[in-house]
Amino acid sequence: MSRYKIHPIVMGTKVFDKGMMTYQHDYGTPYTIPIYCWYLEGGDKKILIDTGEMRPIQSEDRESNIGGKIYTFEEGLEKWGLKPEDIDVVIHTHLHADHCENDYKCSNAVFYIHEKELKTISDPHPLDYRYVEDYIYEIKEAGQIRTVNGDREILPGISVMHTPAHTPGGQTILIDTAKGKVAITGFCVIRENFEPPPAIRAMEMEVIPPGTSVNTYDAYDIMLKVRDLADIIIPLHEPEFAAIDTVG
Repeated sequence: MSRYKIHPIVMGTKVFDKGMMTYQHDYGTPYTIPIYCWYLEGGDKKILIDTGEMRPIQSEDRESNIGGKIYTFEEGLEKWGLKPEDIDVVIHTHLHADHCENDYKCSNAVFYIHEKELKTISDPHPLDYRYVEDYIYEIKEAGQIRTVNGDREILPGISVMHTPAHTPGGQTILIDTAKGKVAITGFCVIRENFEPPPAIRAMEMEVIPPGTSVNTYDAYDIMLKVRDLADIIIPLHEPEFAAIDTVG
């Protein structure tokens, strides 16, 4: 049985209203989120979850806000002795621009992307400006994309679950580690979404849905399903992982 170590690498940040993460909660609160690329160490493949921003803002203020260093794609991979061309597999949580801007650099990789994300990025709704098809042009032309249309195993110890909470084709990545099953959420949330403060729990809400979602009621139920399925939850934009080298 394959077991992996998960290495979070910060490859960008966003500074915005916290309500972009926490639906109906903490609007008006400035908040900085890290944008991660996750390197999965184990097995015979070099595997990434998402590829982050192409030109991240690297500033002391932003690094202080998230509690960790911000890397370019090349710097982040170099930390683990890798180059973009060394990557064999990229699994995408979704195709919002900040999760796929470095795809074209991974010239030898295959990319696992849900079919609904590929359809949406080609014809996004006007409300969802975060899709930019240009970022997957090269990998599409080169035939590097492998389409996913349901829950399935990608490699031994790594599987995906369709979780359309934040986007139509969002995928949560389930990874076997020495510490149990880890879920990297396929939707953009922080720890507080899964562990609401007492005031929210008093309203009989077990979780807080993503600040932007396809269907908020469905997103709530999807979060409960992911929470109950994994031993360790990695919310996709949780700042705590900016200071951690390895999970699992």
